[in-house]
Amino acid sequence: MTDKRIAFVTGGSRGIGAAIVQRLARDGFHVVAVARSLDKLEAVCGQIKSEGGSAEAMAVDIADPKALAAAIEKTAETHGRLDVLVNNAGITKDGLILRMDDEDFDSVSDTNLKSAFVAIRTAARPMMRSKGGRIINISSVSGIAGNAGQANYAASKAGLIGLSKSVAKELAGKNITCNVVAPGFVTTDMTDSLNDAIKEKVKEIIPLKRFGQPAEIAGVVAFLAGPDSTYVTGQVIVADGGMVM
Repeated sequence: MTDKRIAFVTGGSRGIGAAIVQRLARDGFHVVAVARSLDKLEAVCGQIKSEGGSAEAMAVDIADPKALAAAIEKTAETHGRLDVLVNNAGITKDGLILRMDDEDFDSVSDTNLKSAFVAIRTAARPMMRSKGGRIINISSVSGIAGNAGQANYAASKAGLIGLSKSVAKELAGKNITCNVVAPGFVTTDMTDSLNDAIKEKVKEIIPLKRFGQPAEIAGVVAFLAGPDSTYVTGQVIVADGGMVM
């Protein structure tokens, strides 16, 4: 049992996820960060602890519904509460629709969308017992505008928006909010793989003329997890430098 607010964050080992874990820890949460592998995750949590924050790493394959549900149940049982759930983990398996096979579609959907459904369903119970909670789902501008070569990814991220709005309506009476953050191009391992010519071309269609930083997305998540967003639910906050406005 603890008096600290508890946040459970998926995909917390790198990029946007790591920035979210670090920011929530700085804001006073005890953060349970999960990822498939512990190597990078323990480094993130170790840095937080060295700075006086509170975090723990947990190896979970979020595409395994039973393992994910068990991790959330264990977190709520161990700490006596669960205040914030951030569904951040996601994968891409890009390809043109005519060449995309069932496995590429299903694996992206299972990781990006079904895992969020399982996590929300599981986390809702301890949040209801505590008479409140915050659910924050990380979507993408691809889920709003679509993107050629990403039919599976865009579908999963669009589905996340529909799921979030439905959950917001279902759980509002229990004082549980559910919102979406939809990042655009953010400087991560994923965008680092783009060549310089593509990066410059993309920046030309972003009004702010730059990629976002993981900490900027984490700041939006921190707002939704914090005391200033108590009247915000069912919303999609787009953080993309103005690209799809």
